[in-house]
Amino acid sequence: MKNNISLFGFLVLMALFFSACTTVEKEVAVDMAKVKAEIQAMEDAYAAGQQAKDADAVAAYYSEDAISYGQNKQPLSGRTAIRNNIAKDIANDTTGTYNVYKIVDLFAEGNTVVEIGSWTEFNASGTQTDNGNYMSYFEKRDGKYICVRDMSTTATPVKSGM
Repeated sequence: MKNNISLFGFLVLMALFFSACTTVEKEVAVDMAKVKAEIQAMEDAYAAGQQAKDADAVAAYYSEDAISYGQNKQPLSGRTAIRNNIAKDIANDTTGTYNVYKIVDLFAEGNTVVEIGSWTEFNASGTQTDNGNYMSYFEKRDGKYICVRDMSTTATPVKSGM
């Protein structure tokens, strides 16, 4: 009996020792209000860059290794390719349209955020001309979020050639 008590005591001691040596990952709560404000500020800066016809300001939204999946075109890889496409779109815009971006849903975990948003396009007189949705995936790098993937759709039906 004494040997069983000693063995039990030894096992309890070892269990305590091993449990003290293991690290438990503590899930850090994400301040969603803060994240939402930061992401919306990025969307507002993106829209302001578009309206100012400043491709560099718009491209600042993206990481160097970003991939953007646009409507009716092949994916663009890298900030430079994305920036060049933005500059081309800005140069071809003679109508003075501008976009407004709004967060619809936001999911955050650790250093990543997925945003689902809506965009609305307006003409120079403020009349809505198009709208759609987008999804952006952000990573926190050097203390701030940056978009590493995005894609966009339009809600406007495609006109058939019939």
